[in-house]
Amino acid sequence: MHPRNTLQPSLLLMLCLLLALPACRRQPPPLPILGSVQLDFALQDQDGQTVTPATFQDSIYVTDFFFTTCPTICPIMKSQMVRVYEAFRNQPRVLLLSHTIDPEHDTVSVLQSYAQGLEIDASRWHLVTGPKRAIYGLAKHYMLGVVESPQAPGGYLHSGSFCLIDRHRRIRGYYDGTDGAEVDRLIADIRRLLEEP
Repeated sequence: MHPRNTLQPSLLLMLCLLLALPACRRQPPPLPILGSVQLDFALQDQDGQTVTPATFQDSIYVTDFFFTTCPTICPIMKSQMVRVYEAFRNQPRVLLLSHTIDPEHDTVSVLQSYAQGLEIDASRWHLVTGPKRAIYGLAKHYMLGVVESPQAPGGYLHSGSFCLIDRHRRIRGYYDGTDGAEVDRLIADIRRLLEEP
């Protein structure tokens, strides 16, 4: 037999094995369900539009808490949230929701100026203000810490976490909003949620 003919079955077998390898890889388990968001709210965004749970119907969204005069972690968090915004700029099923924890200062007009500095579209990323009691109640509902503290820089202590919510209003993950690697993981997890039925 010609040597070339003896190689063909081996090559064919190797090709079949290579094609079968992706099917053998383990799929990662689904993201955990850590809670659900059942609290109703009505807040105002940077364009003066009312934002309610209906705003996020059938959408995946990422939420956090901040204040515009924050001298510590908020600027880092916002630069990382801009990365998420840019990654899903053309994906209408992904929205962002940032609550101010200093609503007395962070009025609609202040949030509008802040949003202009970030160069963001209010239809995709809502910076919201409203009654302090409602905002702090939402933070507790998302299991994110927020507290006024005269000793803290800027007068507030708050979580630096981003919280990922699926289209069924379930909490699917928490991510350190000051850590680029954690935000990379968030972006990857949003892509996983987009593939969920």
